[in-house]
Amino acid sequence: MSDSRTALIVGASQGIGLEFVRQFLERSDIDRVFATYRDRSAELLTLSDSRLTTLALDITQETQIAEALQTVKAETSELHYVVNCAGILHQDTMQPEKSLRHLNTDQLVQYFQINSIGAVLLAKHIQPFLKHRDRSIFATISAKVGSIGDNQLGGWYGYRASKAALNMFMKTTAIEFKRTCPSAIVVTLHPGTTDTRLSKPFQRGVPPEKLFSVDRTVKQLMTVIDGLTLNDSGEFFSWDGSRLPW
Repeated sequence: MSDSRTALIVGASQGIGLEFVRQFLERSDIDRVFATYRDRSAELLTLSDSRLTTLALDITQETQIAEALQTVKAETSELHYVVNCAGILHQDTMQPEKSLRHLNTDQLVQYFQINSIGAVLLAKHIQPFLKHRDRSIFATISAKVGSIGDNQLGGWYGYRASKAALNMFMKTTAIEFKRTCPSAIVVTLHPGTTDTRLSKPFQRGVPPEKLFSVDRTVKQLMTVIDGLTLNDSGEFFSWDGSRLPW
């Protein structure tokens, strides 16, 4: 087994992704961290660490995924942690739909491109990096509202459906990886409500004890990640390590 450990964080411009970068850089067992951003003004680019390589990446563009991983390949052929934090809930005039009358094709397509399709295209291109014999993790940030079995309130059509599709993509990826990358563990993770720009407009009804700082959220998710076994591959976990229904 290799003593070198490498991590790739996708969607690390801010919030949870950026905090994953910080916490991986704090770990003595991590030798290299690759992190992607979309915006040149990303806070990620202010971090300074010799182990950190930043990569421009729009996850909706498969050519950019391939190009970013070619850059990674120039430095290493193996990854041990891949955490995909790319996702969208709202942006500018884009808001989660409260009812059927709010649905429109362009918004639905954007939800699926970023929250679902980008993740499975990442899986496609990340596969060669996880074929080594060391334990590796491919984790994607999902959301409890993407659980069909847990849906009691309705609404948020595009976000819910795109996260449900993400869960199915990752479940199916896990099945294939058992054959092609037998030491890889594929999971989706619900981070809880975290105090980020993504959740800011929807925090009003959240009890203070259930609104997590990004530091707390990532520490909790790191604990879940560190405790995963091969038998957990293909599962959907909450921030506290409990399994969520599909």
